[in-house]
Amino acid sequence: MRQHRCAAIAALVASASSASISRRATSLAEVCTVSNLQAVLPSNGTISGINTIPLLVTANAVYNSSSGSAGGVGMGSSGGTSTNYPYCNVTVTYTHPGKDDIVVIKYAFPQPSDFKNRFYVAGGGGYSLSSTATGGLQYGAVGGATSAGYDAFDNSYDDVVLTGNGSINWDATYMFGYQALGEMTVLGKALTSSFYALVSSAKVYTYYEGCSDGGREGMSQVQRWGEEYDGVIAGAPAFRYAQQQVNHVFSSMVEQTLDYYPPPCALAKIVNATIAACDPLDGRTDGVVSRTDLCMLNFNLSSIIGESYYCAAQESTSLGFGFSNGGPPTKRQVGGAQGSTSSYQPAQNGTVTTEDVTVAQAIYDGLHNSEGQRAYLSWQIASEFSDAGTTWNNATKSWELSIPSTGGEFVTKFVQLVNATNLSNLNNVAYDTLVEWMDIAYNRYLDSLQTTIPDLTTFQCSGGKLLHYHGESDPSVPAASSVHYWQSVQSIMYSNMSSNASLEALQNWYQLYLVPGAAHCGANSLQPGPYPQDNMNNMIDWVENGVKPSRLNATVSSGANAGETQMLCQWPTRPLWQTNNTDFDCVTDEASIDTWTYTFPAFKVPIY
Repeated sequence: MRQHRCAAIAALVASASSASISRRATSLAEVCTVSNLQAVLPSNGTISGINTIPLLVTANAVYNSSSGSAGGVGMGSSGGTSTNYPYCNVTVTYTHPGKDDIVVIKYAFPQPSDFKNRFYVAGGGGYSLSSTATGGLQYGAVGGATSAGYDAFDNSYDDVVLTGNGSINWDATYMFGYQALGEMTVLGKALTSSFYALVSSAKVYTYYEGCSDGGREGMSQVQRWGEEYDGVIAGAPAFRYAQQQVNHVFSSMVEQTLDYYPPPCALAKIVNATIAACDPLDGRTDGVVSRTDLCMLNFNLSSIIGESYYCAAQESTSLGFGFSNGGPPTKRQVGGAQGSTSSYQPAQNGTVTTEDVTVAQAIYDGLHNSEGQRAYLSWQIASEFSDAGTTWNNATKSWELSIPSTGGEFVTKFVQLVNATNLSNLNNVAYDTLVEWMDIAYNRYLDSLQTTIPDLTTFQCSGGKLLHYHGESDPSVPAASSVHYWQSVQSIMYSNMSSNASLEALQNWYQLYLVPGAAHCGANSLQPGPYPQDNMNNMIDWVENGVKPSRLNATVSSGANAGETQMLCQWPTRPLWQTNNTDFDCVTDEASIDTWTYTFPAFKVPIY
């Protein structure tokens, strides 16, 4: 059955080759004109659901420029560069037949001599799509960025999700969820073939790269537009929106339930002490917990009780969405900056108490309902408690609840449908309430934002390759979230195979890598570990040259081992350093894998 379906999909993809044009343009000036762009626009009716508006086309040649950031924040790629890339700056406007809407797309077409038959889509972050089209220039690729019909160049989706209290903007929701990027890609590939006058047999390799919500956006394309993409790089995908976003409220719920609001310095001490204790378990003491699973199996947080801590007074800034390292993200990257807050913290001097550890352990254990049934997974042990930060009340000289707006805004706008940027309090809220909020959001956004379809047959049968990575100590999107989705795809697509056979079949086109010690879409200041820097070149080599990776190269950027290259282990194998500390083996450890494996009996439906 699968073979027949794959054959049918492959035939459809082959029949959708580039339009037959006999010559190839030779100069930027020759092709970068409004009249030329109008001439190569697909005729209305050619692409179902899209009617272009030729009179609104713009085009101008840009000769002094540099490639934009490749894929947004923390993509684990070579990123932006100062190299000059002349390109044709184009805007194309279209409407959906029967709708009074306007969608504007920016395209950046490399000068013909630089074009390498590639199309590139960059992911955004937070509640935003990418606003730049130039990320693909360094790869000889045409790039695009879309307004998504709600002026996504200047607005984040959470700003427009409601048309009024109680009324969801469903057009914006589906466009943000997956539709806008898919339409941009379909239209962009057709324009690319005509713009460069490619022959009918010419292949336009199509790539996607993104992290955080950009990772979710990439997964949305794999799941909904799989036949359009050859290679997708998805980092720390913020999918499973219902559970993931409400989960940002969970840490505050733990503190309110226990009626204890720990000093931030106490939680920081717990994290640092955990890192120190679990660091050697992977075979090398280097400041990095490469095996959080062994930490979970062998370390007890209660051993930290009584250890002293001190933190100087400071102005504290929380960036939201787990961006705990590097420069602050832009407003668009954090979805309107509602997750970014600043507050004063006095000097903190004390010892870790039983109450501190009880809060930390409850957070690491994850959300359960009142019957003890698991509702969601949680962050790996040794991850920072980014959502558990408390606020100092200088009048009462005490620490108080601080609800992260990354979760609070989702509850108010997406669940309660009230135009507010955070929950004012958690009065009359219990763990069961969080599960109820997750259930409401799951059913409401299952076909738009949840982004967890596990059957990727269309993508796989079209020859697509998927490189999926996640920082193991991510304090925003739990690393186990990615493992759970990988396991869902394996179980759904290869249910009739043995474990070893299904693993081999899956890794031929879908590979998952956990990055030791890494935070959310970037390296971790607390753990000087490796981070992948060359994902796009690896993907291009896989797609265009058939060089399938078995491990993923990553570079240590700080600490005593700065500059060291580590070849990351492909899941489900786990790293274990050799005694000479020059390399690690990738081992299979069933007990460790079990710590990454979850079911969610608090829900009556499968959670993929």
